[in-house]
Amino acid sequence: MMGEVASFYLSQPGVIDVKYIKRTHRQEDFNAVKTGKPPIRLTKWVGKVTYILHWTLADEETHARVSMLGLERFYKRWNRCLTTMPKILLGETIV
Repeated sequence: MMGEVASFYLSQPGVIDVKYIKRTHRQEDFNAVKTGKPPIRLTKWVGKVTYILHWTLADEETHARVSMLGLERFYKRWNRCLTTMPKILLGETIV
């Protein structure tokens, strides 16, 4: 389904890039980061998977329009997959 959603978003005017990312690793702790230890691969199935939608859009109006279109088209299918409300982080490129 994510491939279908990404293709739909990419076909919309003002959408520059779309990526879905699946969480596959975690850090042991902050000291592990400071000492350069590699992250730990997640291997235990806990009943849920974390996915992140990262998209680059032309402007705020594109976000409002494309978000609404995505909900209209995919909400019922998304809702069957979600165990909690999604977290939405909005921002702008700084570098």
